[in-house]
Amino acid sequence: MSPRPERVGLLGGTFDPPHCGHVAAATACVRALALDRLLLVVANEPWQKVPLRSVTPAEDRFAMVEAMAPLVPRAEASRLEIDRGGPSYTADTVDVIKADAARRGVALDLYLVVGSDLVGALETWERVEDLRASVTLAVVFRPHSVAQLPPGWRAVLVVDDAVDVSSSEVRDRLGRGLPVDGLVPAEVIRCIRSRGLYAVGG
Repeated sequence: MSPRPERVGLLGGTFDPPHCGHVAAATACVRALALDRLLLVVANEPWQKVPLRSVTPAEDRFAMVEAMAPLVPRAEASRLEIDRGGPSYTADTVDVIKADAARRGVALDLYLVVGSDLVGALETWERVEDLRASVTLAVVFRPHSVAQLPPGWRAVLVVDDAVDVSSSEVRDRLGRGLPVDGLVPAEVIRCIRSRGLYAVGG
């Protein structure tokens, strides 16, 4: 085994689309946690969202994350959940990451990155007890906001000075033909236009 565990972050999401908030949160985690790698894992089928709204095809969302990834130090776009197919469960993805580290003979410190707004919903996730035993939770929160660590988890807080933006707001603005400069990285905007996503032409 390697003398020093590899510090890996897992930031999963629908990324529909990725925006400057994702860049800021990811960068803050890499720096605060001294990560060796940050996996930006694109959900294939986000099971908690699919029943509620139409989700952009996974390949399009992966292309946007690929465009965003170079903006974050040590980050890489990950197809793990897309290639596995079906509904995307974080616990399954953690299993794959741990198995890969074991095959390589590498000790692993795995951090699961979540926004503070998701902490209250963690208990609804699939195989939550397995997750609790396998990862350290990295809870991203904004200054002057209230952030609590969930009981029973190994967890740390990461301060994020992100612009206040959501993917739903970006989709709404793009659908109405409004600019998203400053909310979405230019690299992602070019990808959106080239693929004609969110009713945006080339």
